[in-house]
Amino acid sequence: MSVVLYHMPHSPYAIPIRQSLTACGVAFDLREVPNHDRSEIIRLTGGAYYQVPLLVHDGRAIYESSADSLDVARYVDATWGRRRLFPEHYSAANLCLTEWIEDAVEAHTFKLADIHYIPVMEDVIARTMVVRHKERRFGRGCVEQWTRDAATIRADLDRLLARCETTLRHSPFLLGPAAVYADFALFGVLGNLCHHGWNQLSPEQTALRDFVGRLGAWRY
Repeated sequence: MSVVLYHMPHSPYAIPIRQSLTACGVAFDLREVPNHDRSEIIRLTGGAYYQVPLLVHDGRAIYESSADSLDVARYVDATWGRRRLFPEHYSAANLCLTEWIEDAVEAHTFKLADIHYIPVMEDVIARTMVVRHKERRFGRGCVEQWTRDAATIRADLDRLLARCETTLRHSPFLLGPAAVYADFALFGVLGNLCHHGWNQLSPEQTALRDFVGRLGAWRY
């Protein structure tokens, strides 16, 4: 069996798939995709996709069919997870939490990561292409704006994370004693936020810090 995950190490959407595969005991290879050059993904998907994660299982490419789909995660669950990532009895809560994490929470974490990630890119062409990609979506000068507003963005993020902090003080995972996909999504946005030590969880966020360690060691 051949399983290859094409990823970017700091991607809040690739981190959950990487950790899901690990939790399910799947042996897989990692291929890092340069942020400024998605040509390999484009080639492997016949031009249908250019983002990460891309999972290639025995030559079959699995990727997201829309901006808010969970096709790759559901494939991992159906193939190796035995429906533990998306258990039926938590279906509504799991999906609502995942959507909130990948939308409202990620909208803050990626900005706080990008203001550190982009300026240290040594290749000026690579850096410029990433900035161009960001500005096409968020407007000219967006990275500089996020840098100026970093304290406000972090305060807003911490208000959102307070809900998770409170829950995780009373439960090992967001919906109980076992990890579901919403937990991997939370692990992904926190991994993006804190990648390479760019940002840190605050001293008060002890439950979130414990959660990161617990989910990192989680195996089904």
